[in-house]
Amino acid sequence: MPEIHALPNIARNPGVPLQLDWFDQIAVNTPAAERRAATLTTRRTVKKEWQAAWLVNAVRCMDLTTLAGDDTPERVRRLCAKARSPLADHILDGLGLAGLTTGAVCVYPTLVSTAVKALDGTGVPVASVATGFPAGLMPLNLRLAEILYAVDHGADEIDIVITRAHVLDGNWSALYDEVAEMREACGAAHLKAILATGDLKTLRNVYKASMVAMQAGADFIKTSTGKEGVNATLPVSLVMARALRDYGARTGQKIGFKPAGGMKTAKDAIAWQILMKEELGDDWLKPDLFRLGASSMLADIERQLEHHLTGRYAASSRHAIA
Repeated sequence: MPEIHALPNIARNPGVPLQLDWFDQIAVNTPAAERRAATLTTRRTVKKEWQAAWLVNAVRCMDLTTLAGDDTPERVRRLCAKARSPLADHILDGLGLAGLTTGAVCVYPTLVSTAVKALDGTGVPVASVATGFPAGLMPLNLRLAEILYAVDHGADEIDIVITRAHVLDGNWSALYDEVAEMREACGAAHLKAILATGDLKTLRNVYKASMVAMQAGADFIKTSTGKEGVNATLPVSLVMARALRDYGARTGQKIGFKPAGGMKTAKDAIAWQILMKEELGDDWLKPDLFRLGASSMLADIERQLEHHLTGRYAASSRHAIA
């Protein structure tokens, strides 16, 4: 069986000095963005073996995540076992695949060391939320200390949360300085900047916050914590993808994108991949530049793949929970 190998990492984003003129006059046509998002899945459809291939790709781009108040080391070890082998053996055999893993496992800082041990030798990165997740309303020195703690315990990626008030107040220099300090604290670990777009009120704010985070050195921009009232949506993701494209055109730098929260089905997994392909190209269909923060959709993907192979939907109890 062919093996699936991890691709080499994209070069880190060095950032640039704060450039207000890159975004201060930006205008976003909200109805047009909503129309464009609504037609993404109607203009392009994938069926049969092509659908199966897109769903397998979604699995390898997934950040398998547990961020609950009752998380335990045993739950994290179970999640890591699912990350190492996300699909049942008979599905992998039927598809002719081997070596499939998820893109990463994401946990709280205190459980990073557990995840690192459980994933040793697999090549699956460990991501940690930090900086007072999910609200981020902690003094900056404590937020930086949390990053350092997670990195010291082996985290490969840090998912930080920004101070939403900086965006709502238009205090772009404060937002830039905050993200830049977090980027420095990450060291070799990649920084994923969570914008909490459901709290930012307008698509213009989403574009501006995206651009500032990238200028400050974010390696990924991410829609949501999954804890907001509104999490990842296609219109918001479209605006963030346009910001990624504009930043890349100015700097030559490729920045990753991670939608998170609110996505639960295999259909959602395909919709966001179509957005990536149409707006940014095939490079953003690889885990170096695209992650899905939606662990709950894995069960539906597994059911759809089994249906592809057998023509029948299995009971959910047949599949290991993520």
